[in-house]
Amino acid sequence: QVQLVESGGGLVQAGGSLRLSCSASGVIFSFDTMGWYRQASGGQRDLVADITTRGTANYADFVKGRFTVSRDNAKNTVYLEMNSLKPEDSAVYYCNFRPPVSRFWGKGALVTVFS
Repeated sequence: QVQLVESGGGLVQAGGSLRLSCSASGVIFSFDTMGWYRQASGGQRDLVADITTRGTANYADFVKGRFTVSRDNAKNTVYLEMNSLKPEDSAVYYCNFRPPVSRFWGKGALVTVFS
């Protein structure tokens, strides 16, 4: 059974940093492009970044230059390093495949940025 578990969320002041992790189980992780998504309260779920099996990363314009996605296939884990955080980055962050598979959405990691 495939399971994706996000961790590393928290409360941070604007300008600060957080590192999210997503641990995958029940899947041959290295075969898939993985994505980080976020959903602010009352908003839609948007793609933040994705990373291919070879490590090529792509970013949404609103996080370019501030966020970095990486992966460790040996650990079945994908990371999202978030720097220069802004209050508008506050959201629940999820990882999933790219494109996402609806039944694999986890609980996400809540990130709250205060000014």
